Amino acid sequence: MDHAAAAHGGELAVTDDQGDWSYAELAEHSREFAQWLHRRGVSAGDRVVVCATASREFVAILYGCLRAGAVFVPLGPATTAYQLGQVVADARPRLVITDRIDETADTACSLQEVWAEVGRPGGPMTHPRAEVAPAQTALLIYTSGSTAAPKAVVSPHERVLWATRAVAARLRYRTDDIVLCRLPLSFDYGLYQVFLCALAGAHLVLLSRTADLRLAAVARERGATVVPLVPSLATMLLHSARRDPGPSRIRLFTNTGEDLPQAVRAQLREHFPRAGIQLMYGTTECKRISVLEVDGDLRRPGSVGRALDGTRIRILTADGIPAAPGEAGEIVVSGPHVMAGYWRAPELTAARFRTDPHTGEVRLHTGDFGHLDGDGYLYFHGRGDDMFKRRGVRTSAAEIESAARDIPGVDHAVLLPPTDRRDMVLCVVTTLTPTEVLRHLGTLLDPARVPDRCRVFDRFPLSSNGKTDRARLSRQEAG
Repeated sequence: MDHAAAAHGGELAVTDDQGDWSYAELAEHSREFAQWLHRRGVSAGDRVVVCATASREFVAILYGCLRAGAVFVPLGPATTAYQLGQVVADARPRLVITDRIDETADTACSLQEVWAEVGRPGGPMTHPRAEVAPAQTALLIYTSGSTAAPKAVVSPHERVLWATRAVAARLRYRTDDIVLCRLPLSFDYGLYQVFLCALAGAHLVLLSRTADLRLAAVARERGATVVPLVPSLATMLLHSARRDPGPSRIRLFTNTGEDLPQAVRAQLREHFPRAGIQLMYGTTECKRISVLEVDGDLRRPGSVGRALDGTRIRILTADGIPAAPGEAGEIVVSGPHVMAGYWRAPELTAARFRTDPHTGEVRLHTGDFGHLDGDGYLYFHGRGDDMFKRRGVRTSAAEIESAARDIPGVDHAVLLPPTDRRDMVLCVVTTLTPTEVLRHLGTLLDPARVPDRCRVFDRFPLSSNGKTDRARLSRQEAG
């Protein structure tokens, strides 16, 4: 942040619904917050849980924590009291900052209370910056998953910085870019927009859900040039663009976290002809794994790009043997961006972050499946728990979903894998009937991959990260 402030001090750094801060102002507010933490007795290594809001103050708190050597723990704005209680029990924070939950912890306070105190005179700046070792933990990012217990990825300063620089080298944000971010800042895809913008000296515009119905107009009013997307956000943007068409400065859409359907990409290109699309693939455990060149999906359909510079992707078969080009297997990643494991979960860490006994290199076993082509481009097949065998044929939910999304009239598709109580179920957002969807799908896939049941939705439920909430869909189906 100090480097960004020195290089771009007078330029706008962050805008929210209430106003703007320059890089110099953001740096100063982060120093004030670090000083406030010091007065509150927060020391290097202490965890600070913060409920994410689309606000300038949240960004200043992030940088203030990092400046003070505290561990920043972001949580989604929709976090319930029960979920927050689980995180507090796991992270054991020194401080909890949240506006939504009462009686969370003895150390809890609201964002308004914090910010009212931050600017008060507190004596000279006796503790503007702590000595922070590169290997010290910067972030604990809690991830969703199949387990009920909370699971946080330990992200050291040096690895966060390395990952940010590696991603930036591929995305190439510019000093004159205005990055429109509607993604939750508790989601690493959203949170890293803060770091990417600072590295480039770009202007970050944070949007709350009040902008959802007029996203295209807001993008035009703000002069947005870059928009990170997940499918639900892309759909809202397209609906807005159809109602309120007009010129746009958007030059780049990025996507990771959840596959952006080909039909949605085609519509984005139709309504925003000056904008390129850049697809990526990653996990919180190493931030990003691969990045495809802009509009590379047109030349290499299905690919999610090549490994970040300085990293390596391996595909291992079930026997742990390196797969041949085109052969499917588990995606295994190594490089300086692989994080330090899971917080207070040594067994889970040992299972996913495995050390090569011969080289000492740590390899992240993602549990995801895919293949590499002869040129080193990665193709994602599906999550490990989405792979299954039906009628003797091994397949993945991602494969069936991709085919369903290619059906004209299908906006989105989610395949619920088979369980011991039911066969697989295809869920779609479409105006077609279930029979029409399955008939079309039967022309694209072999019988073993065509579900017997299809359910039609007006829209899918979303998680706190803005991604399709598959667990809720599954519960709805079970109910």
